[in-house]
Amino acid sequence: MAPSRPDTNAATGSVTMWPPGTVLLEDFSSSSLSNEIILQPRPSEDPNDPLNWTKWRKYLNFAIICIYSAMVSEFTSSATPTWGPMQRELGFTDAQLNNSYAIGCAFLGIGAVLLIPFALKFGRRPLYLFSTVVQFLVAIWSAKQTTYADLMLINVVQCAFGALAEVMVQMTVTDVFFVHQRGRLNSIYIWIWSIAAPLGSILAGRIALSSGWRWVWWGNVIFIGAFILVVAFLYEETKFCPTSTTTGTDSTPTQEPHPTTAALDKKTSDEVKKYGLSRVDTKASGAASERGQPTHLYTVKINPDITKKTYWQKLSLVSRASSDQDLASFLRHMYQPFILLATIPAVAYTALVYGILVALNDVMSTTTATYMKEPPYNFNSAQIGLMSLPRIIGVTIGCVIGGPLSDWLVIFLSRRNKGVYEPEVRLWCFCLFVPLVPAGTILAGFGLNDGLAWPLVALGIVLYNVGVAPINSVALTYLTDSYENVIGDALVGVTVVRNTFSTAFIFALTPWIEKIGITYVFVTILLLAIVILGFFGVLLRWGKAFRVHCAPIYQYYAARQYKERGHE
Repeated sequence: MAPSRPDTNAATGSVTMWPPGTVLLEDFSSSSLSNEIILQPRPSEDPNDPLNWTKWRKYLNFAIICIYSAMVSEFTSSATPTWGPMQRELGFTDAQLNNSYAIGCAFLGIGAVLLIPFALKFGRRPLYLFSTVVQFLVAIWSAKQTTYADLMLINVVQCAFGALAEVMVQMTVTDVFFVHQRGRLNSIYIWIWSIAAPLGSILAGRIALSSGWRWVWWGNVIFIGAFILVVAFLYEETKFCPTSTTTGTDSTPTQEPHPTTAALDKKTSDEVKKYGLSRVDTKASGAASERGQPTHLYTVKINPDITKKTYWQKLSLVSRASSDQDLASFLRHMYQPFILLATIPAVAYTALVYGILVALNDVMSTTTATYMKEPPYNFNSAQIGLMSLPRIIGVTIGCVIGGPLSDWLVIFLSRRNKGVYEPEVRLWCFCLFVPLVPAGTILAGFGLNDGLAWPLVALGIVLYNVGVAPINSVALTYLTDSYENVIGDALVGVTVVRNTFSTAFIFALTPWIEKIGITYVFVTILLLAIVILGFFGVLLRWGKAFRVHCAPIYQYYAARQYKERGHE
């Protein structure tokens, strides 16, 4: 994979080298094909290529991974409503319960580091299936637990394998869908992941009261057991390893062309210096365009000589070429995420955005549970649980607006840029949603502190989540579009930082509030959040320059990925 992607101009026949993430979505130099979307990444001629799947196959696959993420989110959040009755029956202390939750958060990060290399090497399907079976066994273990050792080990195993949902879903979306579709799909994923947690807590609380806390886990056993069958017989592998006869549908070379001095005019030379661009004249392509022959920018040509997989071949647990590279190459994927985190600004920014928003959410959840059981609110446990509904409403509104808006901006602003898509255009969505985060935090946090009416507090929670959901979705999609060929490693780094924030705040939040008061805790975290979120302006201005600067690093680690599309 070259550090910058070649795209062919249909009229001039030139090949323009762009930094990672920059692609041609529309070719305005070809009048007959104007205003049509160019499929990026380019599908191959193989009918088995996930990019060439029919819509129903793509959306069935996506629905399954969304259910998987909801299962993990619900499982993780269902524990806390069982603590009261479990504590009375088994005698666990508050410290032991808090420690079990903290170690679970820690292993949400550690699990991604240990397990994602298997998904990169062997494919997504075996990891989805195996981790679902593990969750099923852990649910049985949870229903039968009796000791503190059970409690701790259950959280370790469940969260370690649950970490896959925070990374592998994004990898799967990248495998199956095109650039101009990912914003909407990532919003759907964020929405499902976000609402599954509060809904799981509400449902678990009701079951614990009516049937006993062990039935929370027996209910999970029934659901996950049925879902194992869905994954086993309906989920198809999305890791695509091209065969030796498979070629792309475009006519661009697979290796970076070498620009000649004659081909570079003064403007182009300036672009090379400023953005890392280069051009080379490809007369054959230009001649084909002049003769009216298709350039394959807008169409997908399927090779009839390549045999479609049978149903049982689609359900194979081992991908072709999944065993190339040695053990050292496999282990390299356990430390590469940290190198990308430290060297690529987009990875670090996404990680910090996720981390600080988790911190804010922890503070809001803690203060809501603490303050609303006291005057002037005097809420009981059920009423406090219903305060999850504003979160669900806010996340839903944010995702309904944010995903389509993000994809619309991709098309609209790319057309204004002569059909060229830059990943930074998605970040314009932040202008709408970032202000809602401090507005909602101030209304909810200070409203609780000052005893304002509970509808105002609920409104603050709604506003906060309307902002948070699209921010998370856009940040993830920006990272995916910019560094597609190392997205597995990059998202592992993001997950580690996110869960480090979560773990640290679980331990530090209570003594911090006791020391300086909830108001100053809110102010401190909110100011930090504003600084981190505000960095999107830097990426809007210099994000492309950062991608040019990081292109050699990206090229180096993309070339060391397992054989898939773009890694050949």
